[in-house]
Amino acid sequence: MKTLDVKRPPSAGVVTLRIVIGFVAVVIVLALGYASAFGPMWKEAEKEQFVITPDKSVSDVATDLYEKGFIHSPWIFQIAFLKATDGKGIRPGGYEISKVMDAWSIADALVAPPYYAWVKIPVGVRKEQIANILSSALAWTPEQKQEWLTITDSYGKDYIEGVYFPDTYLIPNDQPPALVAARLKGRFQEAFAPYAEEAVKKKLSWPTVLTIASIIQREAGSVEDMSIISGVIQKRLALGMPLAMDATLQYMTGSDERGWWVAPSSASTYPDGPFNTYKRKGLPPHAIANPGLAAIEAALNPTATNCLFYLHDNNGKIHCSKTYKGQLYNVNKYLK
Repeated sequence: MKTLDVKRPPSAGVVTLRIVIGFVAVVIVLALGYASAFGPMWKEAEKEQFVITPDKSVSDVATDLYEKGFIHSPWIFQIAFLKATDGKGIRPGGYEISKVMDAWSIADALVAPPYYAWVKIPVGVRKEQIANILSSALAWTPEQKQEWLTITDSYGKDYIEGVYFPDTYLIPNDQPPALVAARLKGRFQEAFAPYAEEAVKKKLSWPTVLTIASIIQREAGSVEDMSIISGVIQKRLALGMPLAMDATLQYMTGSDERGWWVAPSSASTYPDGPFNTYKRKGLPPHAIANPGLAAIEAALNPTATNCLFYLHDNNGKIHCSKTYKGQLYNVNKYLK
């Protein structure tokens, strides 16, 4: 008769050991899983600049981070980012991050105010408006804003206006106002260089071209109008007529409280001064705003015209006339 082998249950110590081993194994697996999902990419790495453009979504940013080797997984990063932002979305700008940071740390870094701020300077604005834009984007104090304005005044007459080039800049939020002014002016010099050479060939000084371009920029209703307005300006200058441009009156009287470009009610009510082109002949002392490249090109290439007067109707279309009588007719026809 065969005896049956009876398996004895494992002792309590063995059971405990197995549980501990199993727990440790689970922890190891979870740790490895976390590391492969949320953990840092490297043990040692320098900080790098990571730029988020205004058109980027969270998904785009996650993909960029993955492709540049900052994270293990785009969708895992989006989980971390969603938690960090509480669903508030992405903030454009430039950030300093490193491949030693895990997904949570990178998400937190991208939620904080960016080290580099996107600053868009539009065409046709004066330096006080630019100061307002910079103050808002870079969180300047009133003292820093005034410092920027003081510095721009110190460059000399030819650099008071028009030389802070309209463009989109990525500027460190701790950059001093003097360096910000130099950056914008340097960008202008770079963009304006070929036009300055063309001005020399046409026996025109670059400040003259810039001043005319700034008036064109403020007066034109569209790019198509610019060369026509340039032709009118050149014709009036050649005939020794006052330019009679509303934009220069607006520059003369503009303010933060009243508005920088309020339409003049009646030119005759404005005081005399170097920017009153109804009462004074010739160009004003300097540019009145920052022109774009189209306005600069128009200043250098005016359309030959018999027109001495023009206006824009309520749809922004330009209407020219050879005489003041014709201008009055256009006023009654298109503006009343």
